[in-house]
Amino acid sequence: MKRKVLSVMLASAMLATMFAGCGNDADAAGDAGTNAPAGDAAASTEAADAAAPTASGEGQVYYLNFKPEQNDAWQELAATYTEQTGVPVTVITAADGTYEQTLKSEIAKTEAPTLFQVNGPVGLANWKDYCMDLSGSELYSHLTSEDYALKNDAGEVSGIAYVIETYGIIYNKKILSDYCTLENAVISAPEDINNFETLKAVADDIQARLDEMNDTFGYELKGAFTSAGMDGSSDWRFKTHLANLPIYYEYKDKGIDATDAIEGTYLDNYKQVWDMYITDATCEPGLLSSKTGDEAEAEFGMEEAVFYQNGTWEYGNLTNDDNGYLVTAEDMGMMPIYIGVEGEENQGLCTGSENYWCVNSQASAEDQQATLDFLNWVVTSDEGRDSMANVMGFTTPFDTFADGYTADNVFIQADAAYTEAGKYSVTWNFSTIPSETWKDGVGSALLEYAQGTGDWDAVVSAFVDGWATEYAATH
Repeated sequence: MKRKVLSVMLASAMLATMFAGCGNDADAAGDAGTNAPAGDAAASTEAADAAAPTASGEGQVYYLNFKPEQNDAWQELAATYTEQTGVPVTVITAADGTYEQTLKSEIAKTEAPTLFQVNGPVGLANWKDYCMDLSGSELYSHLTSEDYALKNDAGEVSGIAYVIETYGIIYNKKILSDYCTLENAVISAPEDINNFETLKAVADDIQARLDEMNDTFGYELKGAFTSAGMDGSSDWRFKTHLANLPIYYEYKDKGIDATDAIEGTYLDNYKQVWDMYITDATCEPGLLSSKTGDEAEAEFGMEEAVFYQNGTWEYGNLTNDDNGYLVTAEDMGMMPIYIGVEGEENQGLCTGSENYWCVNSQASAEDQQATLDFLNWVVTSDEGRDSMANVMGFTTPFDTFADGYTADNVFIQADAAYTEAGKYSVTWNFSTIPSETWKDGVGSALLEYAQGTGDWDAVVSAFVDGWATEYAATH
């Protein structure tokens, strides 16, 4: 999923092995996509060229990572593994918005990635010829459920999920609780929000009473919601993650998990959430084209907004002391993205995975084995498990994490609480979106609508007609 956008980074030499990292695209590989400028893409390719592993003849690992916020953790793990085993491990993180492009470039090289990622069935369709069958691997034996194995048409295990993530509407408990003490507040406690109607009423009221809240409580609020930026570092939150909700409910109605033609049954619901996001916000809709993911994060972190659509991966960024944010872990909660469907009082958070490790079937046998050994070490060693759970903040699908390696993350805890209360989770159906072109079309239409240069019919057309067109083109 997507996370804090980082600029292109290069790590200096570590031990005898060179490690490098830069930003990433979650959309192209999966969870949350971005579109970086061409300059970043070029920088990414240059970084990959500079840091590409050198063949040792004894097996090595080259991991093309796409989660920028975990770059440092992977670099440290790689260095630790090399120190312990002598096996060279190179980690490169593609520049923001360029994962698919970088993978295409790197996979064609003599020293190609031995380990990469796809986002699900659609991503697998592009890379199936490069995915080794993992059904006999130790990594596969540690999966807690077959649901986390990505299989090809022949039933082979082409990918293995390595993190289970959750997203929803992150909110500031302290500010929302203070709002509840105002005269004529819409709710008496944050827990009263359990449907779209109530959420919108609260957001509308906060937006109308910003000055009153700032004067009364000493805040510097600028909006109920953070900016719904449509810059490439942020638009994935709406053209992919928010778009998942109308897809999920249509699939649920039909009892399906994929389709060649979406009908758009719930696009009116999609519209009313988008309208709320762009009006009860920290900035005017006309400014959204240049608003970034970092800006939205900072607005929430500096207590300039009460609500912020994002996921569990944001916890580390929001609680990182180096960022100087005012919000604390105790201040934060996560609620479902309510869109106004019947019975949504029983809805939980959006939980799933689109992060699947794949081992390059075209790599040498020595490099394949080195890669499998490295992955097994990551999910079984104290160093690997501690990093994934406590540094990266992952909830993993492996049975090796049951003995104390659980991420301390209030958003993960919120998901568990909804599940324990019997709320149904919203599955991640956006992995069935036919192409990146579809997402880009929907994103462009959303922005044009927000700016007043387009109408909602264009969004509907991009969503419905664009789906049919792109499905036909990709299948």
